Amino acid sequence: MEQYKVTGMSCAACSARVEKAVSDLPGVTSCTVSLLTNSMSVEGDVKPDTVIAAVEKAGYGAALKGDARQDRGGDGNEGRELVVLLRRLFVSLGFLLVLMYVSMGHLMWGWPLPAFLADNPVAIATTEMLLALAVMIINQKFFTKGFGALWHRSPNMDTLVALGATAAFGFSLVSLFRMIGATGSGDAVQVHEILHNLYFESAAMILTLITVGKTLEEYAKGRTTDALKHLIQMTPKTATVIREGRETVVPAEEVRIGETFVVRPGEAIPVDGTVTDGDSAVDESILTGESLPVDKSPGIPVSAGTMNQSGYLECRAEKVGSDTAIARIVKLVEDAATTKAPIAKTADRVSRIFVPVVMGIAAITFAVWMIIGGSAGFSLARAVSVLVISCPCALGLATPVAIMVGSGIGARNGILFKTAASLESIGRTTIIAMDKTGTITKGHPAVTDIITLNGADETELLTYAASLEKKSEHPLAKAVADSASDRQLNLLDVTEFSAVPGSGLTGLVNGCRICGGKLQWIAGDSLAEERYGKVAEPFLQAGKTVMWFSKDGDVIGMIAVADMIKPDAGEAIGELKSLGIRVVMITGDNEKTAGSIAQEAGVDTVIANVLPDGKEKAVRDLSEEGIVAMVGDGVNDAPALKRAQTGIAIGAGTDVAVDSADVVLVNDDLKSLSAAIYLGRNVLLNIRENLFWAFIYNIIGIPLAAGVFVFAGITLNPMIGAAAMSLSSFCVVTNALRLNLARLHPGRRVKAPKEDEVNIIQKEEEKTTMKTIEIKVSGMMCHHCEAHVNKAIEKIPGVKESSADHEKNLVVITAERDIGEDELKQAVEESGYTFEGIKA
Repeated sequence: MEQYKVTGMSCAACSARVEKAVSDLPGVTSCTVSLLTNSMSVEGDVKPDTVIAAVEKAGYGAALKGDARQDRGGDGNEGRELVVLLRRLFVSLGFLLVLMYVSMGHLMWGWPLPAFLADNPVAIATTEMLLALAVMIINQKFFTKGFGALWHRSPNMDTLVALGATAAFGFSLVSLFRMIGATGSGDAVQVHEILHNLYFESAAMILTLITVGKTLEEYAKGRTTDALKHLIQMTPKTATVIREGRETVVPAEEVRIGETFVVRPGEAIPVDGTVTDGDSAVDESILTGESLPVDKSPGIPVSAGTMNQSGYLECRAEKVGSDTAIARIVKLVEDAATTKAPIAKTADRVSRIFVPVVMGIAAITFAVWMIIGGSAGFSLARAVSVLVISCPCALGLATPVAIMVGSGIGARNGILFKTAASLESIGRTTIIAMDKTGTITKGHPAVTDIITLNGADETELLTYAASLEKKSEHPLAKAVADSASDRQLNLLDVTEFSAVPGSGLTGLVNGCRICGGKLQWIAGDSLAEERYGKVAEPFLQAGKTVMWFSKDGDVIGMIAVADMIKPDAGEAIGELKSLGIRVVMITGDNEKTAGSIAQEAGVDTVIANVLPDGKEKAVRDLSEEGIVAMVGDGVNDAPALKRAQTGIAIGAGTDVAVDSADVVLVNDDLKSLSAAIYLGRNVLLNIRENLFWAFIYNIIGIPLAAGVFVFAGITLNPMIGAAAMSLSSFCVVTNALRLNLARLHPGRRVKAPKEDEVNIIQKEEEKTTMKTIEIKVSGMMCHHCEAHVNKAIEKIPGVKESSADHEKNLVVITAERDIGEDELKQAVEESGYTFEGIKA
């Protein structure tokens, strides 16, 4: 996709004209033009020169966007445009005030004039003409752009303003010549009648008031990109690198990949890299929205724009320029602003025909009033009012300003929307589907319970267990070792260590024989299950894995391990439910384990026993019940993310280019999910408000200006119409800025449901033509071992489901075809376990 800067656009009709001109080019598959950012994105097989030529033929200017750093806020174009508008406004006001004093102050209220004007109507009228002409010259841009667009058969807002001002000035100029003729004939009554029906001040007032509106609009539009500008400004312009053994300050864009750069306390990190020396705390709130600083030490990555708070760091540069995370985030927000939300389609269709229709209404208005007996001045005033009150700008800005503000707020809080459509769709979401592992849970096992027996204490049990398990690379072993590390326990040396496949671990610790694994094996007693089995039952029912330990043959206790839910999961899911969202957990676990986690987290519905390739079907089924957003890691859940109306990648860190996701949550905080939905809803509401205002303004304003209500005593002066037009766009943009005041968290907690309130759905796969195969596998010790075996077997083509049982050393396979023994053996042994054959 190529990005272009477009110049010369002033309203929605302009952007619609440019969009149509480029879309009609052969090879263009998609073209979107943003009036807010004066940019255009084009997809397809077409040369940039061809695109630029098409835009220029339509009467506008275009150029390829250059270097990201130069394009994004560094050139100050917006600020310069505002300065130019302010200068035009103040000079116009100076001439207008004098004109109003002469035309209204003297004629209506008798304010004094110089002697050479006081008793000379022609001199007064000529003075008005010269002052109005000065204002028209100052605001000549309306005429050059407006009549230029008309020449290219693409009339726009400037055309309406130019026609209105020209009509008022032209009518008054003709009246001035009539006045000169009447003066020559000595008809004083006609001279004064003509003098009181001049519209020079209306022409000047229209142009000045529209300039007021344009100035306010430009200022407000600048505010919509504040969040984006803040991201850009946070990236330092210089970096301190080590070259030839010395520190050298260079422009940040000149840092080379692989170079070492240093960052002192209080300095911003200039490029993405990895810490090679030093320790510090870094404020990453600009990327993640998290206020707490993150500890950095050698081997840990750092990102451009984040702030080093406490220590000295030396880092190796890995991504520079437009490849840094912050540059990609800025581009993502900019790209979102150039796309269009589906809700804007109606406004786009209206914008394409709006100006020609208004010109037609103005012509009809003039003709009708002349036919029914209105004076030429009155009829002209009605037609001019129609021209200057109509505002296509409000229609064109209604959606993009809200999208830009919403995208900026999201980026500031670690929520990245790839398109305007994703911002709209997440606001419409009614069902959130999320994978259990890594989304609701932490994604890795941790010690949850320690039960001691036969006089042992927790410290003794955990010390022996961790000392033994540190020799193993099993995920459960790491969980035990981490628990001991958290308690700062000193581990003991282990000798004569051995691992017995399917049973457990054993070794000598301080001269004592320590065993860990299955209960019967570590106790060496077939009756151990009867004596101690009930101790483990509550933990097994909760879906936890139990490891038993013995010392010299005596059972000293058990350690329960599970994949714990994230600390904020319950609160985050409560926030989702307070928004009326139905929360669904999709998992491959059995219904008992899944139900336990769901009850703890507060999930409404669980879809259990889902096969690895079954998430996409589960999401497809849910889509029949509502608008679904699927939350996953963006890699393993890619098909399900694509299937959902909105795919959300959570915990992506600085990898903002997750292809399968529509929305990227930078941090791992589930509460960002409710914040994203809340923001989406606020943006959607804001767009609807803007579109309502834009449509209702024109629906009421145009008939009022045309004189439809004149018989009720209601008429509209062209100057009032111009004032209304000038404020309409400003109101739309200002309304969008209100989004900055929105809280991103609703803050109301919903209680977790009782266990019998959780709706658990066990996926039933089709059993027709399915074959069941049972194989013996040794070496499995826990649920994680079972998962490894199941995953390996389910990769075999034709296998629909694999269910391993480490207690029975048995795997039950459901397949669509006969699976050969060699295939099964290869899969099992590649996963690190022993294939004992197919069960007869």
